[in-house]
Amino acid sequence: LMDESRDLTMSGNLQSTVALTITEKNGAVRTRKVNMISKTYGGTEKRMMKFLEPADVRGTAMLIIDNKDDQDDMWIYLPALKRTRRIVSTEKGKSFMSSEFTNADMASGRNADFNISHMAGSGQNGQWVIESVPVDDDVADEYGFSRKVTYLDKDDLKIRKIDFYNFDNDLFKTIEILATQPKPGGQKGYIMTEMYAVNHLNGRSSRVKFDNINTSASIPDNTFIADNLSR
Repeated sequence: LMDESRDLTMSGNLQSTVALTITEKNGAVRTRKVNMISKTYGGTEKRMMKFLEPADVRGTAMLIIDNKDDQDDMWIYLPALKRTRRIVSTEKGKSFMSSEFTNADMASGRNADFNISHMAGSGQNGQWVIESVPVDDDVADEYGFSRKVTYLDKDDLKIRKIDFYNFDNDLFKTIEILATQPKPGGQKGYIMTEMYAVNHLNGRSSRVKFDNINTSASIPDNTFIADNLSR
């Protein structure tokens, strides 16, 4: 179920403007504007994000190779340092651009990293409730949580939300999928167009919203190389 659910979210060719909104506990809001392109190759999705606004992050860029059966590969370009560096596995659980999403949340993740099982009551009330526990302590440290619980629609396997638990087994974060749109041309699956993450411990939240979605653009394969992040 989790493998099939992942495959349904592979977006194919996609260009979009993305708004990342970060809301502090006191209500202060910061917004970041991103240009994103992605392309799917079988079970692998390649994704490049370049930050446009505000000025303090303009030019920052990130490349993600989201592998189904292998570790994800990530690189980031930092214009202040004028260099591109690989994001190592120990940084998966780090914050993505100061938001409540992590670097790992920007990819689908590898199901082989987890022991996956149904929770009690899974299959009732029209949804599957599936627990994913890291296979060992090293993997748990990489992702930054002790377990996650994914809620899937039983009929179409759409992800509705994911709950994340810390190492004290407290619920500390929830990601909700607020909006989707069908893949073009009658393809099976969907594109996530709005996601909301809330940290239950610190009161911060973040929202990702896709606008100006183009699913018919021609995207050259050589777009997705680390050398292009600085261009």
